[in-house]
Amino acid sequence: MNYWKNMGLAAALAVGTVAAAQAQQGAIRGRVTTSDGAPAEAVTVGLKGQGQGAITDEQGRYGLERVRDGSYTLVVSALGLQTAERPVTVRGGQAAAVDFVLTENAAQLAEVVVRANRVNRFARKASDYVGKMPLTNLENPQVYATVGKEVLAEQLVYTVDDALRNAPGVQRMWEATGRAGDGGGYYNSRGFVLQSRLRNGIAGNVTSDIDASNLEKLEVIKGPSATLFGSALTSYGGLLNRVTKKPNETFGGEVAVAGGSYGFHRVSADVNAPLNAAKTLAFRLNTAYNYEDSFQNQGYPGFTKNLSIAPSLQFRPNDRLTINLDAEVFRGSNVGKQLIFFYFPSAQLGATRADELPVDYRQSYTGDGLTQQSHSTNFFGQVHYRLSPSFTSSTNLSTSRSYSNGFGPYFYLVPDAVATGDAAAPAGAHYLARADQSTGNSTLQAYEVQQLFNGDFRVGSLRNRVVLGLDFLRLDSNISFFGGGFDVVKLGLPGDAYRTFTGAAVRAAYAKTPPGTYPITTKTNTYSAFASDVLNLTDRLSVLAALRLDRFDNQGGVLYVPVDAYQQTALSPKFGVVYQPVQDRVALFANYQNSFTNLNSFQDTEGNVVRAKPEHANQAEAGVKLDAAGGRLSATVSYYDIRVKDLLRSTPTLALNTAQTQNGTQRSRGVEVNVIANPVRGVNVVAGFAYNDSKFTNSSPDVDGLRPNTASSPYLANLWLSYRVATGRARGLGAGFGGNYASDNKIQNTTTNVFILPQYTVLNASLFYDQPKYRLGVKMDNLTDKHYWTGYTTMNAQKLRSVVGSVAYKF
Repeated sequence: MNYWKNMGLAAALAVGTVAAAQAQQGAIRGRVTTSDGAPAEAVTVGLKGQGQGAITDEQGRYGLERVRDGSYTLVVSALGLQTAERPVTVRGGQAAAVDFVLTENAAQLAEVVVRANRVNRFARKASDYVGKMPLTNLENPQVYATVGKEVLAEQLVYTVDDALRNAPGVQRMWEATGRAGDGGGYYNSRGFVLQSRLRNGIAGNVTSDIDASNLEKLEVIKGPSATLFGSALTSYGGLLNRVTKKPNETFGGEVAVAGGSYGFHRVSADVNAPLNAAKTLAFRLNTAYNYEDSFQNQGYPGFTKNLSIAPSLQFRPNDRLTINLDAEVFRGSNVGKQLIFFYFPSAQLGATRADELPVDYRQSYTGDGLTQQSHSTNFFGQVHYRLSPSFTSSTNLSTSRSYSNGFGPYFYLVPDAVATGDAAAPAGAHYLARADQSTGNSTLQAYEVQQLFNGDFRVGSLRNRVVLGLDFLRLDSNISFFGGGFDVVKLGLPGDAYRTFTGAAVRAAYAKTPPGTYPITTKTNTYSAFASDVLNLTDRLSVLAALRLDRFDNQGGVLYVPVDAYQQTALSPKFGVVYQPVQDRVALFANYQNSFTNLNSFQDTEGNVVRAKPEHANQAEAGVKLDAAGGRLSATVSYYDIRVKDLLRSTPTLALNTAQTQNGTQRSRGVEVNVIANPVRGVNVVAGFAYNDSKFTNSSPDVDGLRPNTASSPYLANLWLSYRVATGRARGLGAGFGGNYASDNKIQNTTTNVFILPQYTVLNASLFYDQPKYRLGVKMDNLTDKHYWTGYTTMNAQKLRSVVGSVAYKF
């Protein structure tokens, strides 16, 4: 009994200590609008003479936290705006509400933004998602890059795939196929493969091209990130988080049409409206329809057709409670991209590079009817409640369902000796095998429930920003793959000779000889708890400590063959430190981050079935972040070293060819540079560079010491230069130019088999005329008509030169 009394007393003392520390710490919150009621974004709100301030978000809201009791003058300012001041008093640690109405209306504000060039308008300097708490980039010891809607509009970017060309160190490896479960685009970061599987920080899987119509910004979060995001939706190279547009209290929107090369046409709309007089309930709809033919054979017979509908509803009855309900509905129909696999070594193919093969870059090797239907339907809910000036609660719900049904054509090169049966034929590949792997009414469903408690408080002079989280994630696969080989054809024939590979012909072949089947029916539950604390030891020095506990429950099923159920428990720590030698301008940082992969059992060299332990990746990283030159220069430079241990590696014996040992290791290290700058008025720059050195350090003899064939190009660079006229009759007129570079990519890399996708430089350009009521734009991608390939152990020819024009009306 005394034990419980002592525990109760200790808890009461702890609560009292925090409460006492908070007694004299209040907050100031409010909203800034234009004279006609529109939200005023990117306006500075600060306490006069105190050095404490905030920037309004896209809904015009701001918040100043940890304000001591007293009387202040609140100032609203922005370059080109008339400054406004209001007195405010904070008492008893409570929150004061102060709203501002600018003298400028929405149109005048837009002109001011253009005239003042909105310093460094491509930079996003804070995130609520990367650390699962509000942190500026300089305060966060983790590296991330943000691609905002501003640069997407200027480049006429319509998909997440194209948005990623602005992110340093990210390379697209495999275009979206639309197949349930694995049909989204594959990318590479820091030598590891990842997909876009998170939306607003929780599960939001899409297995097709992801339309950018509902994209506010795209966050590319680098390095092993299991501590805050788990391992099921992330990779050792990082993760992609899509941050969506939110409803606001002002009626308005945009309707746009676009058209261009290869039959491309698009219609999109973004409409926002308050639904009641008090403007506590708001609705927003983002939708788009896209169609594009393949660039191969002038669009015959490949195509991609997508419809995206994203409605969202926000209810904000008071300053403490916000309820968000939204959805993403994607419907698509497509013919799979022309992926060429490598089942034979390059020595037999007579080529070690894609540009040495006798494959016609512009030829389509399929006929009609090889189409696939793809659906993704995601629903989301969030209840955000401010418990006190220092603590908030956020309850998040997500359900995602991906579906596909239809054909999946694929190809592989066949050596002449194999195709002709002439063993004496010289090395070479003048034949192409055509095959299909269909999905039949296949689904992958994900369910996530996440509860977050955030705190921002002081204990004595030490500021703590804390997040406590509970998470449940369920992945439910019900996928049916089936298919097989169709035929082998000679390369170099007239185009009509390849039109025999049709949907009707494949169905007839399956009716004659039933295809092989490859089901996936696994189900997994992951139960997690995590905590993270950013502790400010001084105004310039902060440390981060975080820990996640995961309980993984694989309920078994079929993964091509039956698999047993198993459970595993894993811990994932994270540490970081930030020191700002020049406060709010220069930050030196270092971090340790961890991720893991759950593994089932394996057979050792003695033939014993051994329960595997989780595979782990550990990253050490250090670098510098800048927000200098009055905000005109944002930059991050970092060096990282990722070590993976406990990989299963092949150690065959004479008695057991499939034997494995769990002592494999891999290393990936490199340098990344990200720069977003506004060097002179009207000019904006986005630039990045990445070098990655990956290798297996203890693996099978045929790959040991070599770069993995999924690690992508070791050197990557991106650049976008933009100029916008800021004054005079031509203001709003602008142009952009840039591109991407990737070095040679070894998609096959063993001691006896190396095949390379050659380096490439792809250049793009745009022209635009942006006005408060309309926007005109035109872009040209792949200016030099470059032949280049991407691949994920495969080769896939990429689109040639294309031109797209767009007209948008704003209201």
